[in-house]
Amino acid sequence: MRYLILSDIHANLEALDATLAAAGPHDRVLVLGDLVGYGADPNPVIDRIRALPETTIIRGNHDKVAVGIDDARAFNRLARHAIAWTADALTAENSAWLAALPAGPVLVDPQVEICHGAPFDEDCYIFDDLDATRALRTARALLCLFGHTHVPAAYELGAPGAKSQRGVDQLSVIAPPRGSAFQMVLAPDRRYLVNCGAVGQPRDGNPHAAFGVLDLKALTLTTRRVPYDVERAQAKILAAGLPEMLAQRLAAGR
Repeated sequence: MRYLILSDIHANLEALDATLAAAGPHDRVLVLGDLVGYGADPNPVIDRIRALPETTIIRGNHDKVAVGIDDARAFNRLARHAIAWTADALTAENSAWLAALPAGPVLVDPQVEICHGAPFDEDCYIFDDLDATRALRTARALLCLFGHTHVPAAYELGAPGAKSQRGVDQLSVIAPPRGSAFQMVLAPDRRYLVNCGAVGQPRDGNPHAAFGVLDLKALTLTTRRVPYDVERAQAKILAAGLPEMLAQRLAAGR
């Protein structure tokens, strides 16, 4: 089984199309939330995702706010502006579809679990070792995939020699999966927590769209980056009357 892993598309159709074109063969698509927000193409992105065969999709915080499940009090000014625009732009059909998306975590199969923020809280940001350790001890599978931070990251629990004085498995941080491709080999006797990065809103200083491919037969997870037409995505944001900063940040990957 080969899974294509997408997260944080954020209404960036150019980034999504480039990702799908570069992804290669896969059996199923996993979408880890935040299909909308920030970008100018919420309906085309949703239409593209809905048309994909064999998908498992969970909601993100921007998806919830766009359809009124949650409010925007936790959003900054730019995010509030964009999500209000998004809510008005969504078709009734796509708004209803977005509202029906399940919350994470979802166990895709015995070896793979997906969430947007964390397996213990769909809105939590995992940025430090404490939250990563809690997530790994809450997760139910060999591999827990998450998004939300827009920053690629990988953690391992149970690596040889990584024990505390009390004999408890300790967390190991795997080198951040940067560059055009980074492959991890998963050991079946350990636990992994991985963020493959954001398709439409990278925040690690690399503007290229980020995604992952999981091969369960080979037990490998590959994170990849692909360039896309940033200028076209920026032009759409400006034409929609969205804040200029939302266009500028795409070129910076911040």
